[in-house]
Amino acid sequence: MTTFKVVVTDWEYNDLRYEKAVFEQYPEVELIGAQCRTEEEVIEACRDADALINQYAPLGREVIDQLEKCQVITRYGVGVNTIDLEAATEKGICVANVPDYCMDEVSDHALSLLLSARRKVVKANEQVKKGNWDFKVTQPIHRLRGQVLGLVGYGKIPQSLAEKVQPLGLKVVAFDPYYPAAEAKKKGVQLVSLEELCRVSDIISVHAPLTEGTKGMINASLFSQMKNDALLINTSRGPVVDEEALIEALEKGEIGGAALDVIEEEPIAENHPFLSMDNVILTPHVAWYSEEAAKEMRTKAALGVVDVLICKEYPKYLVNKQVEERSVLKSNQPESRYAMS
Repeated sequence: MTTFKVVVTDWEYNDLRYEKAVFEQYPEVELIGAQCRTEEEVIEACRDADALINQYAPLGREVIDQLEKCQVITRYGVGVNTIDLEAATEKGICVANVPDYCMDEVSDHALSLLLSARRKVVKANEQVKKGNWDFKVTQPIHRLRGQVLGLVGYGKIPQSLAEKVQPLGLKVVAFDPYYPAAEAKKKGVQLVSLEELCRVSDIISVHAPLTEGTKGMINASLFSQMKNDALLINTSRGPVVDEEALIEALEKGEIGGAALDVIEEEPIAENHPFLSMDNVILTPHVAWYSEEAAKEMRTKAALGVVDVLICKEYPKYLVNKQVEERSVLKSNQPESRYAMS
């Protein structure tokens, strides 16, 4: 019987129970946990692997060039910035992600940050616990209804957020060069340029993936165009926002505040300026998380490996579709395999 070596390059969970639950149905699969941190460690652990499941360990060209047997790399979550897609495609390796596991969680979290910041919940809570029972410490608070929410990116998560805020009376605009304006209009959302979005929005929520083209896209020039009481929310990736420019904009009063689930370097440094700013709300990259989302993400990452190694099919969530020119895999995946209870 042919056997397959599947290596989890790294993970931050207590165990690999969900991955094991998938692979225990296939005795030909050997699952190995490696906890790699460097490219050298990945090469040592994964050189002869048939598949990788990846979280944060770097999978650059040097690593991929030394993978002797790998057919598929799946990544926990949506972003694939840890993987050199071009190198993987050149080598005929399928790369897959899990783009649909936390749409409600992230949009709920963005909405929570929006409401907490605009209603000054965090500040009010801190003052009450200090013995100060006085609403005036939160002044000014303005009515949410009628404000403009600008969405940077209009994929599934920001679409979900738009649906949740519209009943609250917010007007929604979005910037997304890849989404049809007519389709957005049907959902009550106007597509605009990024510059116009920054000028007209009272609240800006960032949902762009991290790529070479989006790194630092929310920059000093855009901060200077925002309203001086604008709120910036980021639940996507920290480096999409030019952090130095954001700090300067907050210090100068160019914008009113920020609510951030992600920052440029995680975890946050002890002396980071954000920690001393009372107009900044921080959460520890938790927007994606619920117990249900974690199970779904990890299960679907494992199923992407099953698609390729066992079923000889392209993974359901194939990212580098150009690899199809170099592969003889099939293109049909039964939805039943991915049904989540």
